[in-house]
Amino acid sequence: MYIGPYQLSNNLIVAPMAGVTDRPFRTLCKYFGAGHAVSEMMTSDQTLRMSKKSLYRANFDGELAPISAQIAGSDPFEMATAAQYQVANGAQIVDINMGCPAKKVCNKLAGSALLQDEDLVARILDKVVEAVDVPVTLKTRLGYLNGHENILRVAKRAEQAGIAALALHGRTREDMYLNTARYQLIKEVKQSIAIPVIANGDIDSPEKAKYVLDYTGADAVMIGRAAQGRPWIFREIAHYLEHGEHLDAPSIQEVKDVLIGHLSELYEFYGEYSGCRIARKHIAWYTKGLRSSNEFRQSMYKVESTVDQAKVVEQYFNLLLDQGYSMSDVQAEQLITDET
Repeated sequence: MYIGPYQLSNNLIVAPMAGVTDRPFRTLCKYFGAGHAVSEMMTSDQTLRMSKKSLYRANFDGELAPISAQIAGSDPFEMATAAQYQVANGAQIVDINMGCPAKKVCNKLAGSALLQDEDLVARILDKVVEAVDVPVTLKTRLGYLNGHENILRVAKRAEQAGIAALALHGRTREDMYLNTARYQLIKEVKQSIAIPVIANGDIDSPEKAKYVLDYTGADAVMIGRAAQGRPWIFREIAHYLEHGEHLDAPSIQEVKDVLIGHLSELYEFYGEYSGCRIARKHIAWYTKGLRSSNEFRQSMYKVESTVDQAKVVEQYFNLLLDQGYSMSDVQAEQLITDET
């Protein structure tokens, strides 16, 4: 798959997720086989561009190309200026956010709230594409309200504006992350435009990835929440798509090694205070479903330093290893839980 002149190594893409897809996470997902990753959302508001959080989000140092920076806002001129700023900062692709359903974003008529005003959508697309000489992509949803899906018109207008690829989440803003993703409209969008279409929503297994690709005819799939604490999902999906068989689940030792390495990158990237606190959610995701993990997490949340945090994580995994615990035990325990 190509985005403009950039050929991706495969058709598996990391979804932009606010507070998650920072440089350490994107790098880890690419290591495990993701062909592309989009940065977490960065505001187009110039007054906030130099905030500490924005500077972290715009840090692409040493990242594997192509580098894609996502911008969010509602003013066409500010969005164009933000695109130029990110290109000057090293972005090789600019992604426009018209999909975020969060209230604090939609209240500013940004994210998926833009789908209520197709004229404004068109002006933003035109201005951003005109402002930069790199490919511009769009991430959006089926529409704002159920029963009023307007993605077919938005997609065609995006193609006319020169958008290089369209990532489409199979829900409306009204759905938030409830209900199940709908793929029929993604299929219809793919049939109606010539630019690459990336399917997103509820893709959480190799089988689901293959089904969505086959059903929609999409050029790629975008994976978000399913990669939280499970970055090796890209390795699993790539293997299944190529060979039609499953890879063995990672061992407890590998999960431990990946998590410890991820923590080290987070600590170095964010520093002592923020690194310890941002790491907590990642530790929770990695340990979800493991034996006694709830008790472990409750105690882990109380740890206030990176040194102690890494130590309690290592102790927890060492205990599992000493007990001979394996991922097959995780699957067996999960099956019992599902049945009860």
